[in-house]
Amino acid sequence: MAEVTYARYGKDNIRLLKVIRDPADRNKQTVVEMTVRILLEGDIESSYTRADNSVVVATDTQKQTCYILAKQHPIAPPELFASIVGTHFITEYPHIHAAHVKITQLRWTRMLIDGKPHAHSFLRDGEETRDVEVVAREGAGLDIKSGITKLTVLKSTGSAFYGFHRDAYTALPETWDRILSTEVEAAWRWRRFAGLEDVRREAGAFDGAWESARRITLETFAKENSPSVQNTMFKMSEQILAAVPLVDSVDYSLPNKHYFEIDLSWHKGLKNTGADAEVYAPQSNPNGLIQCTVSRKSKAKL
Repeated sequence: MAEVTYARYGKDNIRLLKVIRDPADRNKQTVVEMTVRILLEGDIESSYTRADNSVVVATDTQKQTCYILAKQHPIAPPELFASIVGTHFITEYPHIHAAHVKITQLRWTRMLIDGKPHAHSFLRDGEETRDVEVVAREGAGLDIKSGITKLTVLKSTGSAFYGFHRDAYTALPETWDRILSTEVEAAWRWRRFAGLEDVRREAGAFDGAWESARRITLETFAKENSPSVQNTMFKMSEQILAAVPLVDSVDYSLPNKHYFEIDLSWHKGLKNTGADAEVYAPQSNPNGLIQCTVSRKSKAKL
């Protein structure tokens, strides 16, 4: 005998852009572009086991619903829109008990023309995205995770790595000055929201948290004389927890993007290592990958 022990289905890669016009001046506009993924759970096993499609909310229906909700509601901040989408599916369909909504928002930045922000022209500001994942469960509120991905940073000095464990398998030399580069993947998990109205009440906190997390990440990366990626990401995390009281935990995943010195001494004694290093070889792989989750201490541990 066999049974379904996991079942979700939905629509992925729903791409949409919304133009938001200033009511006082329709020529002054803002754009928000995002990709949405919806996955539904509930009493849907019979669609797998008995070909009973009566329990299937078609994935095209999910796509069209997303567009309609985007027209009828704000889509910024993305945490609120994802909560609206998720709540819709668990309230509209009695047999759907959970909705997983993921939003990836692209970074469009208003152009500066003649030294002034242009009313309706924008540029793609790198590959960085703002990410949101919301799980809406019937009778259990909303769990929200926000984040940043593809934020690539580099500093040419101000990073070291020494004092690490050494044994018969260790070839890496210690260094007190190196290039440090990474592609930031950061996320922060909010305390559980009781429902959509609870999310609406706190909607103003989401943009502020994203701005704080991004600023803290960049400032800590730039200013700190980093002894290790591990210690730097912990300092970033505890600052975010201090800045955003509604956040329960912070995740970081930071790959090392290595740049190695090139020994050019074979060519007429040309010095290009240590303090003389200027030309480096960027490396693709293998690379270090450092991850951590930093959570608030429970009151029992304080």
